[in-house]
Amino acid sequence: MKNTITILALAAAVAGIAAAPAAAQTLPKRPEEIKYKPLTFNPPKAADYRHVLSNGIVVYLAPSKELPLVDLTMTFKGGDYLEPADRVGLSGMTAEMLRTGGTEGLAPNELDEKLDFLATDIKIATRETVSSASIDCLKSNFDESLKLLMDMLLRPRFDEGKMKIAVDDALEQMKQRNDDADPILSREWNIAMYGENHFEARMETEASIRAITKDDMKAFASRVFNANNVIVSVSGDFEPKDMLAKLEAAFAAWPKGERMADPPAPTVAVKPGVYHVEKQIPQGKVYIGRRSLQRDDPDYFAALVMNEILGGGGFTSRIMKTVRSDEGLAYSAGSKLDAGVYYPGEFRAGFQSKNETVALAIKLINGEFTRMRDAEVSPEELEVAKKSFIETFPRAFESKDAMLRIFVGDEWTGRDASYWQTYRDNVSKVSAADVQRVAKRMLDPKEMAIFIVGDWGPISQGDATKRAKMADFFDDKAEHLPMRDPMTMQPAKN
Repeated sequence: MKNTITILALAAAVAGIAAAPAAAQTLPKRPEEIKYKPLTFNPPKAADYRHVLSNGIVVYLAPSKELPLVDLTMTFKGGDYLEPADRVGLSGMTAEMLRTGGTEGLAPNELDEKLDFLATDIKIATRETVSSASIDCLKSNFDESLKLLMDMLLRPRFDEGKMKIAVDDALEQMKQRNDDADPILSREWNIAMYGENHFEARMETEASIRAITKDDMKAFASRVFNANNVIVSVSGDFEPKDMLAKLEAAFAAWPKGERMADPPAPTVAVKPGVYHVEKQIPQGKVYIGRRSLQRDDPDYFAALVMNEILGGGGFTSRIMKTVRSDEGLAYSAGSKLDAGVYYPGEFRAGFQSKNETVALAIKLINGEFTRMRDAEVSPEELEVAKKSFIETFPRAFESKDAMLRIFVGDEWTGRDASYWQTYRDNVSKVSAADVQRVAKRMLDPKEMAIFIVGDWGPISQGDATKRAKMADFFDDKAEHLPMRDPMTMQPAKN
C-alpha cells in the first residue's frame, strides 16, 4: 500500500512538471502586469437590519452562525456632559458601580461568581457623549445573562465597600497625572480648545470624586439608562424572530424615562499663540492646531483628503517625510483631523523631538502648512490619498459588530442614510483645487495654537545649526502655563 501511494505521488509530480511550461506561458513577465478583477463591494443599509419593539426601542439585528455566541450592546445617549460641575467623574463612577456594585438581590461577589459560571462578560461604560452596557456570552446562556444585565441596570446595589475601592483607585490614578508629558499636554490642549468648564476639558478632582454619593449615582443611572434613551444591537447565533421575542419580554417593564438632549457646544474661541508647560524631560512633546469643522460641512471630504496628504497618511504624508525621513527630528510626526458632530472638532499636528530641535520641527511643519496653501498637491499625492480611503472602505464593515456600531452611531447622531452609499463617490470627486481651498481655510499658521511640554531653556534656544528658535513664532511671545496640582487641577504651589 505504501509503495502504491509513493508511485501515485511521483506520477502526480511528473504530470505537474510536464504541465508547468504550458501554464507558465499564460503568466505575465512581471508582477505589475498581473490583472485582477475589480472588487465589488456594496455597503450594507441600516434599514435592512433595523427593527422596532412594541415599546418603541430600536433594535439592530445581525445574525451569524459562525460561533455559538451572542453579543448584545445597549447604547444610551448621555455621558460626561450631564455631570454637575461639582460632581465631575459621576458618569464614570456610576458605570463602574453598576458593573461591580452588585444588585438588590446579589452581593458583588455573588454577581461575579454567577457571571464567571456562565462564562459571560458584561461591560458598562460611559464616555463624553454616550454610555453603553454590553453582554458577550454563549448562545445557551443568553437569557440568563440578559436577565442579570437588566437587574444591574434597574436594581443596582451600589455597594459601599466597592464604592470605597473605586474612590481610592480614582485618587491613586490622579496622583500620576503629572508623571508623563502626554496627559499634561492633552489636558492643556483641551482647555484651550473647549474651555476649562466645558465637559471636553473638565477633569475629576479629589473634591469632585469624594462628593459623589450613592443617591447621585442612582439618579444618574435612572436618568440615562432608560428605555426611551437606548438603541440596542445584537449579533451572533440566533434567529431574528426569536431574538425579538426575547427582547420584547426582557424590556417590557423597563421604565421609559427621558431622552437626553444634545451635548452643549463650547463657548470659547481658541487663542493663537505659543503655550508651554515646564517639565524637565529630554524631549519636548508638541501639538500645533486649531478647531476644525463639523461632520456635515461641505468641505468635509476635501478636508479628509487634505489631512491624509499633509500628515494623516503615515510614511506617505508630507509631515512624516519632512520631519522624520528628511531631517530625522522625530520618530513619529503627523496630523489628525476630527470632524465634530454637534460642533466643530479639531485639527492638530503633533510630534515629539529633542528639546533643541522642537523649534525646527515646528518651523518645518508650518512650512508644510504654507506649501499646501500656496500650491495644489500633485496628481500622485491626490491619487494615493483618495485610494487610501476608497480601497480600505470595506474594512469599516468587516465584522457584524463593527457594522452595527456604525448603524447605531448614525441613528443617534442623525447622519444621512445615504452617507455610506455615496462615500467613495464623494472621496473620488475631491480635486487638487478642493484640497488647496480647504487648506487655505484651515492651515493658516497665524491662526494656530502651539502647545509644548518640555524643558524651555534648550527649546527656546533652538537647534545648533541656528535654523530655528522659538522667538521665530508669534513675535517671541510665549505664555508659560503653570503645572497643575494633580488632585485639584489648580496651579501647583512651588
